[in-house]
Amino acid sequence: MEVNSLIKIVPIDYFIYLATLLFCIGVTGVLVRRNAIIILGCVELMLNSVNLLLAAFSAYKGDADGQILVFFIMVVAAAEVAVGLAIIALMYRNTRSVDISLFNRLKG
Repeated sequence: MEVNSLIKIVPIDYFIYLATLLFCIGVTGVLVRRNAIIILGCVELMLNSVNLLLAAFSAYKGDADGQILVFFIMVVAAAEVAVGLAIIALMYRNTRSVDISLFNRLKG
C-alpha cells in the first residue's frame, strides 16, 4: 500500500483532533510548569503538533509542499533547541537551578 492511500483511510478529523490535543498539552505545560527544560519540551510539542497537521494536509492534498515545509520547521526547531539548551546550561551554571523565576536575576 502506498503512503498517500494509507493516510486517506484515516479521516482528516482524527489528525486535527490529535494535533489540537498535543497543542493544548504543550500550551498547558508552558503556562503551568516552572522548569525551563520542561517548558522547552512543551514548546517542541506544540511545534510538532503543527508539523503533524502540515504533513497530514499535505498527504491529503497529494502535494509535497507541506512535507517540505515540515522539514524546514524541524531544522529551525533543532537550532532553537540548541540555543535554548545552551541558555539553560549557562543559567544552571550561574544559579544551580533551572527554575524560570530566576530569570529576573539576569536582567542586570
